[in-house]
Amino acid sequence: MTVTIWHNPRCTKSRQTLALLEARDTSVEVRHYLQSPPTEAELHWALSQLGLPAKDLLRKGEKLFKDLGLKDVADENVLIAAMATHPSLIERPIVFANAKARIGRPPEAVLDIL
Repeated sequence: MTVTIWHNPRCTKSRQTLALLEARDTSVEVRHYLQSPPTEAELHWALSQLGLPAKDLLRKGEKLFKDLGLKDVADENVLIAAMATHPSLIERPIVFANAKARIGRPPEAVLDIL
């Protein structure tokens, strides 16, 4: 089984989720998504695995979210383009396994897809 985490090492929840996966002897592919941002196609795929609309993957507390005026944007493609351009807007961490995905908030939320 391949397990991938979109990880930000500066984020406590992301570090906790990665540690939880490693404690289970899970082989984890770590993608530092701020340095290697997902494409729009990858974000579409991630959202389909999560079963969420784009607005639910946005970090609404980020200053950039407000600066870009995304609060009232309903167009999925516009929101996905914003996340691809500004990966700091993407909620984290996201774990992918077994053709499913979960946001690690709380970290234990990822366990049901392993």
